[in-house]
Amino acid sequence: MKKQKVAPLDNKSRALKSELAMIAGIMEGSPDAIGVAVVRLECGCRKMAALDKKGDPASKVVAYRDGADSICAKCKEDNGAFHRVTEAFIDWDKEDLDEAVKREIEIKVLGSQPPTQ
Repeated sequence: MKKQKVAPLDNKSRALKSELAMIAGIMEGSPDAIGVAVVRLECGCRKMAALDKKGDPASKVVAYRDGADSICAKCKEDNGAFHRVTEAFIDWDKEDLDEAVKREIEIKVLGSQPPTQ
């Protein structure tokens, strides 16, 4: 059989794949977790933390930037300030959670206002 050539991933696909790997690692290290809160910042850095069934932290906050040794200087200065958030969501591990419970946790963790751009 011939080996098929695999097309290289573009930057966006590579970043998404890296993000999914981080989410899986956080979930694996947090046995009480039902999901991971993900906050994407305009600079390309991300902050993530596992959540328990009450919406409380089930892990430490992990801040990282793809392909870098550490987060950017701006994030070090302002800890990823809210006004620089471009997207925030929860990656749920347990799909059988009631939608009302999910919404309640989302509001508790992420707030009720969409990020400003």
